[in-house]
Amino acid sequence: QVHLVESGGGLVQPGGSLRLSCAASGSISSIHAMVWSRQVPARQREFVASITAGGSPNYADSVKGRFSISRDNDKNTMYLQMNSLKPEDTAVYYCGAVGLASNYWGQGTQVTVSS
Repeated sequence: QVHLVESGGGLVQPGGSLRLSCAASGSISSIHAMVWSRQVPARQREFVASITAGGSPNYADSVKGRFSISRDNDKNTMYLQMNSLKPEDTAVYYCGAVGLASNYWGQGTQVTVSS
């Protein structure tokens, strides 16, 4: 089992920045990739970014050039640095871990971009 806890969400003005964190605990060695996704009410959850165990990132086109994903394996923590935020980035952001046999998700953290 892997337990994930997101933090760092909040209210920010358009053009501002936030950094989300995802702390992992449990069977860390079973994780080979981690993911950020987001969801707004009445819409499907969408992929935001992912990072492999080796540190290779991948981004959705909508956030490329504005968001940066990273992980600190010593701290078992993944980050999402979000810059130049737009109102359409408003969503609940979820941290996910891809394991050998299962996928795991955190409870989510709300990000609201509004003036």
